[in-house]
Amino acid sequence: MSAYEAAHLDEIVAEKWPYWAPIRHHFDIRAFGANAWRGGAGDEAIKRHAEEEGGHCIFIREPQTERVGFATEANTVVLTIGGWAGKAFEPSDWETESFAS
Repeated sequence: MSAYEAAHLDEIVAEKWPYWAPIRHHFDIRAFGANAWRGGAGDEAIKRHAEEEGGHCIFIREPQTERVGFATEANTVVLTIGGWAGKAFEPSDWETESFAS
């Protein structure tokens, strides 16, 4: 058994979610959230969302403001890592629901 694992982003269930690579789920990481969001030029790589209800340990001015991220180049990858302030990590509802189906 190796001391670590590695995978190319295209190996992380790209068929089901072409824009989302659920890194945490793939490697069974339980201490924090880890995802990669992919897109080509002009794609909405980070979907529209606000951070106020997530409760994640993240600093964002005006968390109630809706945000979105568009890729400006081909093969753009945005790595997101997150956790909870003052408690053990729990996956967000949207992530849990994605794997229930």
